[in-house]
Amino acid sequence: MKASEKKDYARDILRLLKTRYADEMQTSLEHANPWELLVATMLSAQSQDKQVNKVTARLFKAYKKPADFARLDGRELYRFVRSLGLYRNKAKNIVSAAEIIETEFKGKVPKTMAGLTSLPGVGRKTANVVLSNAFGINEGIAIDTHCITVSNRLGLARTRDPEKIEAKLVKLFPRKEWSNVSHLFIALGRDTCQAKAKHCERCVLKRMCVSSTVKG
Repeated sequence: MKASEKKDYARDILRLLKTRYADEMQTSLEHANPWELLVATMLSAQSQDKQVNKVTARLFKAYKKPADFARLDGRELYRFVRSLGLYRNKAKNIVSAAEIIETEFKGKVPKTMAGLTSLPGVGRKTANVVLSNAFGINEGIAIDTHCITVSNRLGLARTRDPEKIEAKLVKLFPRKEWSNVSHLFIALGRDTCQAKAKHCERCVLKRMCVSSTVKG
């Protein structure tokens, strides 16, 4: 597929996904401010968003600001987050991130990729989620496991490396759509293009996807 054809293909993918998943072009992680979104996203690694929302509903009643978390020992968070995978590391990183935000960023979640990824436990995916959903800044595309599966099945990438996939997608989609691309690919991955099984017969992209089992 030529570069121009691939851009047209990507444009049509985006158009069709918007017709099906327009209501899902936002994070499902519940939050009231950038700090809460940062914490929720850090907790979401290898965990379901629904479970994270149950955890944060209790957590954010007990502790509200970075300053509250910065005063804690990570172990004090265990009783809130132990139902989530990797909870010990997550608790430690959240406390450390809060300390750094208090001392180096005057208590405010940084609005840059460099600032966010300087925090313990924060990689490009988490930073992209926070930048786009909390600040409306499209610095890149957040790539999760659904995005990896969908990108490969659509033929937009042939790698499972999140950064390489992100680099390919940002060239195909307009910057203003980067956050939408992530949300829409996640919605498709949860609905019909699951890692363990794809359900092409009910997929909105069944007539155009290069991996579709629906012919004609």
